[in-house]
Amino acid sequence: MAQLKKKSKSAIKNSGKDKIVLAYSGGLDTSVILKWLINTYKAEVIAYCCDVGQKEDLAAVKEKALKTGASEAIVEDMKEEFAENYIFPMLRGNALYEGAYLLGTSIARPLIAKRQIEIATEKGAKYVAHGATGKGNDQVRFELAYAAVNPQIKVIAPWREWDIVSRAELIKYANDNGIPVPVTKAKPYSSDKNLFHISYEGGILEDLENAPEESMFEITVSPEEALDKPEKIEIEYKNGNPIALNKKKMNPFKIVDTLNTIAGRNAIGRADIVETRITGMKSRGVYETPAGTVLSFAHRVMESITLTGEEIELKNSLVPQYSKLIYEGSWFSPELKAVQSLIDSTQTSVNGTIGLELYKGNIKVLYRKSKNSLYSQNIVTFEDDKGSYSQNDATGFIHLKSLRYKLM
Repeated sequence: MAQLKKKSKSAIKNSGKDKIVLAYSGGLDTSVILKWLINTYKAEVIAYCCDVGQKEDLAAVKEKALKTGASEAIVEDMKEEFAENYIFPMLRGNALYEGAYLLGTSIARPLIAKRQIEIATEKGAKYVAHGATGKGNDQVRFELAYAAVNPQIKVIAPWREWDIVSRAELIKYANDNGIPVPVTKAKPYSSDKNLFHISYEGGILEDLENAPEESMFEITVSPEEALDKPEKIEIEYKNGNPIALNKKKMNPFKIVDTLNTIAGRNAIGRADIVETRITGMKSRGVYETPAGTVLSFAHRVMESITLTGEEIELKNSLVPQYSKLIYEGSWFSPELKAVQSLIDSTQTSVNGTIGLELYKGNIKVLYRKSKNSLYSQNIVTFEDDKGSYSQNDATGFIHLKSLRYKLM
């Protein structure tokens, strides 16, 4: 059995058995951490697995947690909550980090952390733990959410405490302790799944010259393998939220889940990105976000006919900061709530339907219509507008716009 020295003093003074609620996925990191917490702290560890639509065998995850030594394993279905109160608000804000990342991992962490803290309170646990590394973003996301919900609960972050420094050592510890591991030579990377996306990082992807292998992708196909005929869809919006797909009313979870399948089979939603982590280092992530890619595109198109130019300009100016707040784990911060409130105040007019054509990785607009549309064909036409607009009015407008040049 691998023996680990602790680099820092224990967060728990071992007088009796304390309780720790661990954010548990059943993957390599949290499986090892579960056993390590038991071995190191001699505490009761409650494994909490939040179902955010990862479509894994969560009964097996629960069984694995108990077999690894958890005193209790809780699996909770939070898919509806995740879609309605996390994904949809973010889509209303057109969030896009560094112009490329749709924030699929970032948006799930606040919900998991919130429920983790709430369960710790219910169970009388003084501590929570997570499997995020000291190099990554998730340590910040989890711990900011913990503090926002209940700053009195203490945090254990094993990756900042133990002597393990690599995935290879993590696998050795797992093997020494009889813990099955999902990382193999056949799958030389790690992945994170939820309803909104799948992310892949580490392993062979750390070399920027390695293109991701086709076998890696799970919910999208390549353009070469996509349908040979375009697929048409229609999305209905109300108050900035999609409420129907192909004329069928659906709840938020069902819309995202169904659209994942439709967009995925049309090769939509892949991204290979090098992004700036919260710590400042550059990191490569490969993502599959099929529904998110379509919904982000469709929402912007609907806004283009229902919001004024000034509203669009204001919203666009907020996107970088709004996206950064989400990326950095500030979902529960007062500043994000303020921005979200402003965003949502613009969405009451974002109503209507949009028709799209999906084909081999491309999205084409077929039509868009809204009772709140600000588009007027009568005014904008190059043909006879029947007196709807006087072109002479432009003279004074241009004089005013150009006045500053006369003063320079």
